Amino acid sequence: MPPRLRASLPCLTAVALFALSLAPAPAAAEPTASSDTPLALTPPMGWNNWAHYMCDIDEAKVVANADALVRTGLAAKGYDTVTVDDCWMLKSRDAGGGLVTDTARFPHGMAWLGRYLHAKGLKFGIYEDAGSLTCEKYPGSGSPAGGGADHYDQDARLFASWKVDYVKMDGCNLWVPPGKTKEQAYRDAYGSVARALRASGRDMVLSASAPAYFQQGEWGGSDWHKVLGWVGETGQLWREGKDIKVYQPAAPGASRWSSVMGNYGYNRWLGRYAGPGNWNDPDFLIAGAPGLTAAESRSQVGLWAMMAAPFILSSDVSRLTPAGVAALGNADLIALDQDPMGRQGAVVSSNATFEVLVRPLANGDRAVAVLNRSGNARDISVPLADIGLDSCTVNAKDLWSGARTDVSASLTGKLAAHDTAVWRLTPRGCAEAVPTGQINGAGARCADGANTTGVGAVVMAACTAGADQRWTVGRGDASLRLAGECLSAGEDGAVELADCAPGEPGQSWTHRRDGALVEAVSGLCLTAPAAAATPDAPAKRLRLTACGDHRVDQAWSLPV
Repeated sequence: MPPRLRASLPCLTAVALFALSLAPAPAAAEPTASSDTPLALTPPMGWNNWAHYMCDIDEAKVVANADALVRTGLAAKGYDTVTVDDCWMLKSRDAGGGLVTDTARFPHGMAWLGRYLHAKGLKFGIYEDAGSLTCEKYPGSGSPAGGGADHYDQDARLFASWKVDYVKMDGCNLWVPPGKTKEQAYRDAYGSVARALRASGRDMVLSASAPAYFQQGEWGGSDWHKVLGWVGETGQLWREGKDIKVYQPAAPGASRWSSVMGNYGYNRWLGRYAGPGNWNDPDFLIAGAPGLTAAESRSQVGLWAMMAAPFILSSDVSRLTPAGVAALGNADLIALDQDPMGRQGAVVSSNATFEVLVRPLANGDRAVAVLNRSGNARDISVPLADIGLDSCTVNAKDLWSGARTDVSASLTGKLAAHDTAVWRLTPRGCAEAVPTGQINGAGARCADGANTTGVGAVVMAACTAGADQRWTVGRGDASLRLAGECLSAGEDGAVELADCAPGEPGQSWTHRRDGALVEAVSGLCLTAPAAAATPDAPAKRLRLTACGDHRVDQAWSLPV
């Protein structure tokens, strides 16, 4: 069952941290191509075949799902881009080097499919690869292994002639020339893709898969962070990691929950890269499809909305459960996902059972979500003071039930196993919200002021949602505070908690886009210690060291 709001809760307002009716849709107007036209100012929405059909795709299936989007009302609610993934073409190009549609699968061709979708008020998406071959070994757009001419411009012009609106550009089989690193080769390739699309004569949104080919675990490695730093210069959205688990017809009931949690896991720390025209993409929505319960489906929709993630379904739309369609079509959750501020929510509190996320919104509201990771129903309680809203009242709207309640103490309710509560909070006479919550570093651990290694010590520890991990961002002074003290540059490179002294050196911090926390006077970066060799080893202190090039131990996620 959806969570029930049963207590009262206080006030809140949006804040910026350190420098970030089911009628059929009308026919879409043909866009005017311009390289200066802003694209995807809110997260793209639509459908893609891959996580349900993989290569078992053809014209009839695409048309059936497009029709189902319109029939269910999902298209009218924004799910308007229909994308054909890998395996739509023949294994060889034609004599002129052009891609050839497999007419056994798509008898009317791709230009016809584009016209069909546009007549339905939908947009047309197509798949290609920046390498020499797609992941399923069909012709890619990139140079062949060993070097040679690429097809980026030729393929972009072809897609433009088909009136394509959206290009998913994968990254399999990409040749790395001698003398270049893999990261440099991908940057060059995706830069060429972006230039080709801009020169094609038609505006096409680019979904770039480059970061996914560098992911190393949830927190990632140095090259992954480098790619995340530049991929927004090429595309409007990007896949950062593993694919969502695909539907298995031989085992339709197999759970896909762990895959949803895995993709949420790597995406939740990357809010610094998101904003209008640039979106972190943790892969497809499979809510309402086989492998997720109703609660798990709500969780995926709620968490993706909190993360300003693209809402791209990959399922048999005609067979979605009624509960899944209700979750996917929830107007309040869609509005949350599409909020024009484009600020991705952040994890502000977590332990083995619960995670609390907060997201500032354009009109001054603030969204709050609580994920129940456990396999049992749980009572939840989130004090407003713990999410930066102290001594005030807010009107809290439960986005699943639609119920509104004035709250001046805590958000409370009962949450089913694997469910996620989502509220939209509207302040009433509140002061500006103070970003409050965890500071997460390498390995998704938490900066902790538990004083386990000396007075004022700050260490890295497992996240507990405890008060010793509840930091605030000082208003106007770039300080980071815990329990009334400030994170400060100490002796011998260590950092410590000390009395706050506005204007004094060592307590002013800048959070850069690459995730680094830089101390203003020294120019040094906050650095996480290496993980302890054994679970019972003493915790090591955080230190200031020279800032490196996208060092994983110098990347931090802050509350918003």
